[in-house]
This record gives sequence, C-alpha cells and structure tokens, in this order.
Amino acid sequence: MRTFRVAGPGDRLSVLCLGAHSDDIEIGAGGTLLSWMDRGVRLDVHWCVLSGIDERGREAKASATDFLAAAENRTIEIMNFRDGFFPEQGEQIKVWFEALKGRVNPDIILTHRQDDAHQDHRQVSRLVWNTFRDHLVLEYEIPKWDGDMARPNLYMPVPASVIQRKVELLMSHFGSQRSKQWFDPETFLGLARLRGMECRAPERYAEAFVARKMSLG
Repeated sequence: MRTFRVAGPGDRLSVLCLGAHSDDIEIGAGGTLLSWMDRGVRLDVHWCVLSGIDERGREAKASATDFLAAAENRTIEIMNFRDGFFPEQGEQIKVWFEALKGRVNPDIILTHRQDDAHQDHRQVSRLVWNTFRDHLVLEYEIPKWDGDMARPNLYMPVPASVIQRKVELLMSHFGSQRSKQWFDPETFLGLARLRGMECRAPERYAEAFVARKMSLG
C-alpha cells in the first residue's frame, strides 16, 4: 500500500478538530494527532467540542490540554449545545459554524462520519461539509451500541506506544463514561488492531477515516 504523508518533521500543519461530545475527538483521532506530534510535525490545532456541560465540559478541557501538550499552538473551545438534540438546534449550530469559518482556515478538518448512527454526530458532519466547502475533511469513527462501523478508505498507522498513551489518556480523563460497557481499553485497542491489520500497519495499530473528496498534486 502506497503511503502519502500530509506533513513531515518540522512541517507546520493546521488542524481543525470537531467533536459533538467531550470524548469524540480523542476516540476517533487522538492517536493520529499524537502520532503527528511525536513525529515532529508542528501542529496548530483548533479543538472544538460542541456539547460540554458541567463535568463533561471539565473533562473535555483537561483531556484536550493533555492530548495537545506537544502542539505548537492550540485553541480549545467547549460549547454548551444540548446533548442528543443537535438536529433540533440546527439553526443555532449553523450560526456557530459560520462564525467558526471566519476564525479558522485549516489544512485538515477531523470530524464525524456523515452516516454515523448518532444524530448529533451526523449533524456536526453535515454542517462541516455545508460550511467548509474547500477543505480536506477526514471523517473519524466512534464505536458504540449501534454497531455502525464503516468501511474506511484512509488509514493512519499509529505506533504501539502511542496507541497505549491514547487509551491511557482516555481512561484517565473520562470518569463519567467508565460505567458504559463499551468504554474500556479492550474496545479501543481492539478497533485499532483491526484497522492496523487492514492497512498492514508496521506496529499493528491504526486509526481509520473516510476521505470522501481529496485532490492529489
């Protein structure tokens, strides 16, 4: 499989990370972000969580701060849209997206899949494509009860030490989620191992994305 690198050591890369809930970005793309920074890519990250109220908001801020400790620059926004009701808040969220477009012009956007089973995730993805029409968008995956895992077409191999760090950070920061049966190290490591197998990752682990539209130069 041919590998294309979006950035190498010393290169600067602007990334917009969007998640509906406080742990979404970390689950879907945390290993990718950590891998870029470990490789020496100079990341400028704008990290946005749209629903982060009370304890979930505090968890989101602390987790983002740790995940982005090695970033060149970081901006963390925690919003308070109502969890589970994003479609009903579509106009307000769209207004927020339009304001965001005026503040950032990233090289890459990391967000939810268009066909994610969670209504909040789908709404975020829909508004990303509706608002940012000339950007590289990579859609990450979130394991959940619904059993909606996709067939990805883009993989990011993640070193074993990095995937372990991702899982450790997830488990240490999101105490509010530990009671959920699916939220455990085996889920996250198992999915990363499966995606690593699919792309023949050198250290066996990977994160996977859907890239719906790309331009190669």
